Amino acid sequence: MSLSPIVVGVAGGSGSGKTTVVHRILDQVGWDRIAYLPHDAYYKDAAHLPWNQRVHLNYDHPNSLDNDLLIAHLQMLLRGEPVDAPIYDFATHTRKAETRRVLPSPVILVEGILVFVDPRLREMMDIKIYVDTPADERFIRRLLRDIRERGRSVEAVVEQYQSTVRPMHLKFVEPSKQYADIIIPEGGHNDVAMEMVIGRIESLLAAHEMDGG
Repeated sequence: MSLSPIVVGVAGGSGSGKTTVVHRILDQVGWDRIAYLPHDAYYKDAAHLPWNQRVHLNYDHPNSLDNDLLIAHLQMLLRGEPVDAPIYDFATHTRKAETRRVLPSPVILVEGILVFVDPRLREMMDIKIYVDTPADERFIRRLLRDIRERGRSVEAVVEQYQSTVRPMHLKFVEPSKQYADIIIPEGGHNDVAMEMVIGRIESLLAAHEMDGG
């Protein structure tokens, strides 16, 4: 009987460098060997709300995410079934009509600021990685990203950071660090930590391949 896929969770504050960690894993382990599910693709659709209500929703609270759907997709991938992951439009705060087909793979990578908060998600993970970066660095990265990639103004980013991002980080994200198996300071730029993480994933993959999984 073949082994189940390896589920790797990557958490950390907004702008901590999670994406850099994820891309280093994908590049070195192989994109064809990993099913990647970013948690922020699973934001609940706010299309039914008027714009002035959408922009003031708390997108940093666990309730803003559709964990039931993410868990269902993880269960399907673990059974060897493909999934159609949602695509979220951050400029309009709505879920797009099209989806992204994710094929079953020997490694499933789940990434997001709140992936360790839900105990159901934690229990599905074989390796839990927390990316730990100072708050000032995280804010600067988030500011630049939201302006360049998500069409936000400086004022909107600062207002959101002060009203929800920072308080939700302190309430939910930072405490979830206690569940991590590995804490990586400075994220994907920490070569020693990344070599250890990738080495661990590769060794688990080797076990799968020997088993015929």
